[in-house]
Parts: sequence; C-alpha cells; structure tokens
Amino acid sequence: MHKLQSFSVAKLVTDFIRLSVRLKSSGGRPSAPLGSRILTNPDDVFKHNMWDHVEWTEEDEENARKKAQENSSEQHPLKEQGKFDTEAGQYWDRFYEMHQDKFFKDRRWLFLEFPELLPSGAEDPDSNTCQSHQQATIPLQSASSMNTETRHNQHIDHHNRNTNTFHFQEFCQEAAQETTTADTQTSTFPGQHASFRLLEVGCGVGNSVFPIVNKLKETDSFLYCCDFSPRAIQLVKDHPDYDDSVCHAFVHDICEEMASFPFPAESLDIILAVFVLSSIHPERVQGVVNRLSTYLKHGGIFLFRDYGRYDFSQLRFKKGRCLSENFYTRGDGTCVYFFTKEEIHDLFSKAGLEEIQNLEDKRLQVNRGKKVVMRRVWIQSKYRKSYPHASS
Repeated sequence: MHKLQSFSVAKLVTDFIRLSVRLKSSGGRPSAPLGSRILTNPDDVFKHNMWDHVEWTEEDEENARKKAQENSSEQHPLKEQGKFDTEAGQYWDRFYEMHQDKFFKDRRWLFLEFPELLPSGAEDPDSNTCQSHQQATIPLQSASSMNTETRHNQHIDHHNRNTNTFHFQEFCQEAAQETTTADTQTSTFPGQHASFRLLEVGCGVGNSVFPIVNKLKETDSFLYCCDFSPRAIQLVKDHPDYDDSVCHAFVHDICEEMASFPFPAESLDIILAVFVLSSIHPERVQGVVNRLSTYLKHGGIFLFRDYGRYDFSQLRFKKGRCLSENFYTRGDGTCVYFFTKEEIHDLFSKAGLEEIQNLEDKRLQVNRGKKVVMRRVWIQSKYRKSYPHASS
C-alpha cells in the first residue's frame, strides 16, 4: 500500500507544469470540465484535497499496469463468481441497509460538469448563468492550434458537427412533434406533461437526485430515478426534499431485459449514469446501454461518469478479488469494472449514439492528515442520440 501511495512529488510537479504550459499554449481544456487546480509548487501539494489534470508518464502507466496484472493474477474461484451477478441486488440492498444515506456525499458538482441537466433557457441559481442546449450539445470546432492529444481527448467530429448544425432548428421541430405524438398515443404516465424529462439510473439513496430536484423546481421538468435496491428507493422517498410533483422514484433492474419503465420510448431528454455501469458485469453492459438509449428523444443526451483504468481503487485490490480482466468484487459482494475511454466510445457508439465528450479525468487526491497522495482516474462522457436525416 505504501509503495502505491508514495512517489516523487518533485517529478509529479514537473509533469503538472509541463501540462499547464501545454494547455495554455494550445487553448485546451477550460476550467470546466474537470477542474482547474494545477499544482505548480511542490511545497503546496498538501494545501488542497485534490489537484486536477495530472499527466502520467510512460513509467507511471507501466507501473500501474504491472500492479493491476499482479492483483488479477489470482482470480476469485470461478464456481463462486456467478452469485456476484445473479445476487447483485441483494448485495447492494444489504449495503444500503448498513450505510443508509451516510456513505456517499451529495454530488453538488453535477451542474458544473453536466450543465445539460438543466432545461434549455433555465437559470442555474448557483452560477447565475442561463443554459443553452444548442451550445452544449453541438461539438466545438477544432482550432488548428490544438495539439493531437487535446483533439483526441475532445473527439471533435467535423462531419457530425456540420450535419447537425445545418438542420438543427428543423430537427428540433421534428423532435417536438414526435414527443407530442408519443405522449398522446401513450397511456397516462408520471411526468407526461413536462417539457423536459430526465432519468437517473442507479440513483442509490439520492446523492444526485436531490441536487437535481432542488434545481429543477420552478421549471417545466420532471426527474425519474431508479435503483434495483428497494431499500435505497425507500430512503429516497423518505427524504424531506422528495417531491412527487417533480420526481418519480421506482425500483428497477436495468439488467432485466423485459422490465418496463414507467414512461414511453423516445421520451427522455437526459439519461444520467454516475458510477453505475461499472457495477454491472462487463458482458451485460452493452445490452443495458442499448436498451436505455431507446428511451432518449432524438437529440437527447446520455451523461456518464465512472471509474477509469488504473484508478487507485483498482490498484489496491488484493489478490483473489479479481473476477475477470479489470473486473473485481469488493469485500461486501458489490462489484466494480474499470473502463478506458476507448471502451466507453465503443459502448455508446454501438448503441447508435454520437460523441460529444469523452475525457479521461486524472487527478491527485490528497489525504492531508496522513500526508498521503493517491492517483485517481475517472472517465467522463456525453453521448447524443442523433436526429434522423432530413429529407432532401
């Protein structure tokens, strides 16, 4: 463990400075997404709990790869692995029985990284800014000065940008007509009269739900949230901020192919999955994303954040906890997979969605009390359901 947590601070600072200079010269990432706190002085490393935009060297990558290879060399007995998939709901239900709503903190960072969670034209009371979905959902044009890595991180697609820009208003009108038609042809469902609908899958006890609900009040919006743990959903409903006029919480297993949702297909503007897909067996994730994507309207967006390959939490697993490559079980029976950007791109592309953002978020997390530093890796992505081609 100590070997994992220790490294040359001076060397890391050198990497940070080089990255900072490169971003300034290339017009790269803005303060959001993924923060703007860059370590420039090694003496300051313990002044904050987190440092952003950590650049790994080839040596860092190789050391992490070897550590993951080492802790996965001895896998959990194959005959016992099936229960972690078939009984996943029970493991998570026991987790929430033990921890209630005390384990995770509310995700108040959501609107900084995912401004799409607010309906177009709505004002974020914390930032005093107005959200524009047209601006948020159309990929930015790549500047010629942007270097190869920055362009790769942002995955800017000129063809998609041009196609969607030319017909944006026409597509919006078509989407609105489709939504109205779907609503009139479907039996009554919660939130049917809302003009902006969101779904959070794997909502747990509401650490994303209530920051969202509190922002959506006084807007014509509705939030659906589901989890396969009945105990978690009951905790959401018992929360003092739960309001069934703007939110509908329900028990649902997104891995169950025949399970139905309380809303029709192509009725959602946003789907949010934060640290959810990693808990599903890797062989089942594609089917989950495929099914969820059918509920997005044309132009709707799938927002994703989850664990990245070689995150500190992957490297500290003991031998015998690995179920398959980069997929592990914790001591409480819950499971976690560690993604790469390329895997996420393939996952959503195969579901018919087009990329808006796909970033690897590498940070330095600091325990100032124990004087310990940890390399964190997360993947943050946004994928959109494209509009149908306009008839010529």
